[in-house]
Amino acid sequence: MRFTKMHGLGNDYVYVDGWDERVTDPPALARRISDRHFGVGSDGLILILPDQHADCRMRIFNADGSEAQMCGNGIRCAAKYSYDHGRSRANPMRIATAAGVKTIELTLGPDGKVESAGVDMGEPILTPGQIPTTFDGDRVINRPLTVAGRSWQVTCVSMGNPHAVVYVDDLTEVDLATIGPAVENHPAFPERVNLHVVQVQSGREVTMATWERGSGATLACGTGASAVCVAGVLTGRTGREIIAHLPGGDLKLHWRESDQHVIMTGPAVEVFTGDWPGH
Repeated sequence: MRFTKMHGLGNDYVYVDGWDERVTDPPALARRISDRHFGVGSDGLILILPDQHADCRMRIFNADGSEAQMCGNGIRCAAKYSYDHGRSRANPMRIATAAGVKTIELTLGPDGKVESAGVDMGEPILTPGQIPTTFDGDRVINRPLTVAGRSWQVTCVSMGNPHAVVYVDDLTEVDLATIGPAVENHPAFPERVNLHVVQVQSGREVTMATWERGSGATLACGTGASAVCVAGVLTGRTGREIIAHLPGGDLKLHWRESDQHVIMTGPAVEVFTGDWPGH
């Protein structure tokens, strides 16, 4: 089976072209191929597939085999693959996901290949039951959540997948390996949750660390950075346009007032192509 390794700010996935390859058991393949010691090594598996109503469709499987609804870094790379490998020359490109059809504006380099992409992530979901979370009320903004022997103030947003955002004064003092799985698997989140710990530099700039459900600590999370942009506005900490510094690099976010859509812009990189012996 032919595969392509790609990453957006170090948030890396193994991509399989559904026009040429057929994957019969994606969860099992995701677990095997994502292993960083015995497989290719990645945060998960993404299938790029034909679609009747969009330029292509992507399915995302985390490293533990669970299927995710959406991945902001992953969709930029899916768009790059589709354009660079001739599956679609549309620009903007429409990619179907489990969180709906997303529109991606492609920026080409001198070689005619995609260098970066701006993704219309759509409108955030703020209703607790739809995120989903068991918190009551109309929105979850600065609500107390006790984990790892400490009370944290969480703000919850769905960008097609659930996110919990926590603000701290000093990011270096947070033990992400402890708080991450505790929040991910907390009973307040019936479908688990992605955790983002954020330190605010200014109204236009934040630094964040991410623990993704099903994958653990990752170098970047596009849907998470989008959720952080929304949470910053909801909590009054940042404006509608920010730069998010992630361990793998920077993303530009804009929660547009005109239509309430979040626009996320960042790079997409193809690393290498190889052959997986069997699936």
